[in-house]
Amino acid sequence: MCQFEIPSMGEVAPKPGLREKEEADMPINRRIKEASNFTPSEIGLLGRVFEQAKGESESEAQREALASRIIANYMAGITDEAELLALSRQPLGR
Repeated sequence: MCQFEIPSMGEVAPKPGLREKEEADMPINRRIKEASNFTPSEIGLLGRVFEQAKGESESEAQREALASRIIANYMAGITDEAELLALSRQPLGR
């Protein structure tokens, strides 16, 4: 199955909708939907923190745990991006 279509100008472009599906499958987006209703700016903040905190070699379970920590810390009142990033890299309860 080809993931790319060749537009008329000869450039290679991803199929429409592929990026949206990948973003919807990200652990942070699933956790946001489960946790509560967030504003678009809050979702942006949580997504930025997740992108900065995740590791390339982390398993899906580790990314799910990271997403949960980010949201838990945010809901506990940590709203500064740098502080949220630093605290979310640590296990909960520490």
